[in-house]
Amino acid sequence: MPFAIAVAAVALGFEQLVQWKWGPMGIIAFLLLTVGVKAKNTMVGGLGAAILVMLLAQSG
Repeated sequence: MPFAIAVAAVALGFEQLVQWKWGPMGIIAFLLLTVGVKAKNTMVGGLGAAILVMLLAQSG
């Protein structure tokens, strides 16, 4: 149980970092990527990954 709480805390921390760094579009991309991986849907996951890559390229 403590491991699950730690994983949830890390996930929430990462989500806050994404939102702080890339704003709402970063959250949408992260959610698309997460949903795509969990549902094993390559189109949705790929779309989320592509948006994250574009956000990373823009900020760099």
